[in-house]
Amino acid sequence: MSKRSRIFLVLLLIYVAGTGFLLYRVLADLDPRYRESAEESLVETAQLVATMVEQDVRDGRIATERLGPLFESLYARRFEARIFSEVKTQVDLRLVVTDRAGRVLFDSLGRATGADHSRWNEILLALRGQYGARTSPDTPDRPETSVMYVAAPVRSNGAIVGAVSVGKPVHSFGRFVEAARRKTFTVGVLSALGVALLGLIMSIWVVRPLGLLTDFARYVRSQRRLHPASLARVAVGIVRDAFDDMRDALAGRNYVADYVQTLTHELKSPLSAIRGAAELLQDPAMPEQDRRKFLGNIAQETGRIQEVVDRMMELTRLEARRSLAHVAPVALGPLVDEVLAAARDAAAPRQVGIEREPGDAAVVEGDRFLLRRAIANIVDNAVDFSPAGAVVHVRLAATDGRAVVVVRDEGPGVPDYAREKVFEKFYSLARPDTGRKSTGLGLSFVRQVAVLHHGRVELANGEQGGAVATLSLPLLPSG
Repeated sequence: MSKRSRIFLVLLLIYVAGTGFLLYRVLADLDPRYRESAEESLVETAQLVATMVEQDVRDGRIATERLGPLFESLYARRFEARIFSEVKTQVDLRLVVTDRAGRVLFDSLGRATGADHSRWNEILLALRGQYGARTSPDTPDRPETSVMYVAAPVRSNGAIVGAVSVGKPVHSFGRFVEAARRKTFTVGVLSALGVALLGLIMSIWVVRPLGLLTDFARYVRSQRRLHPASLARVAVGIVRDAFDDMRDALAGRNYVADYVQTLTHELKSPLSAIRGAAELLQDPAMPEQDRRKFLGNIAQETGRIQEVVDRMMELTRLEARRSLAHVAPVALGPLVDEVLAAARDAAAPRQVGIEREPGDAAVVEGDRFLLRRAIANIVDNAVDFSPAGAVVHVRLAATDGRAVVVVRDEGPGVPDYAREKVFEKFYSLARPDTGRKSTGLGLSFVRQVAVLHHGRVELANGEQGGAVATLSLPLLPSG
């Protein structure tokens, strides 16, 4: 057995021992808790019966004539009460009434009438005006016949003239204890097995790649003569298995499959266009003008594929980051001016103006490069959807502890059906001037940057038309 297997087994045994001890304590504590619950109900029942018996006290004497017929009818009743998984069909309650000397005046079972119960703990304490309870077996040396009793004093004109003792066999609620124990034990065992299985799976995911490398090193040491082909075959197998394990553990098969499927869909259209143009170019009689046109199409579609791949790799690297490795104070004012200076040159051919509106100075903490790319994506998106001669308005504000970059265009706005989808990967709307779509990765990139900076990005329609993009980031506390 390998060292890592022994370590795993030791940890598993420790877990099983701890779970077993906890389960044992829970099961052992069930019976006392049920007894406490039953005793609390008997206390109320004893007080109720004592109040009823007090109604029949005359001149300090307790009259019990009504109790006999009452309990005969009570014991004769048959019913079916389904209490969770248990069914109750008859009354198990017992009643003993004594006078002030502890002599039994009434016994619902007819066993102890006339007997002296003054020494029974619950009767003794009740006749003193105190709370009394006991649990005693009906048959000596047979604990399963135990009965729980609770007593209450019977008063007349303020004086104690007797006591009532209400009893309930332990077996009547013991079956609920056993049912609870079975269920608790089953759930505990299944939970322990589930956690152990999960631990085993996680151990395989985490340890197996390292174990494979160890196995490979052991395999190399065991070989008297090294054969490059066999070593390469073993090494390739190790790398393949380790990569599969890490990929499945960190990303999940469904996540990767979704990426591949979506990327394939996006590449299908430009590849089809390139293939069609290439087939047409094989015609030697094609006019030179058409040849240049199709060559331009090939170059354009190739550039589109390159853009999709570059954006995809950039977004994938960004999604793999759980936090920013290096952060520093970033003044958004100069950063926005820098982005707009570059954007004006790109917007000039389409006669789209970019205007920086008066705003506030704002400093945030983060990655300056990523923030510049995010703001540039928002501005470029606004320029793309603006008609010729329109103006893109950009404003920077600081309010409620947040820096807000607002970019408003004069384009057609965002359709209602697309408001929830514009931040999804590869989702893009057609540009008004060309009818073409972008890669659909720009706004998804912006959202990832916002999340890494503990901010948010929103896209909505403006009150006066056009779309309004808002990037909100936490302000860097002053001082």
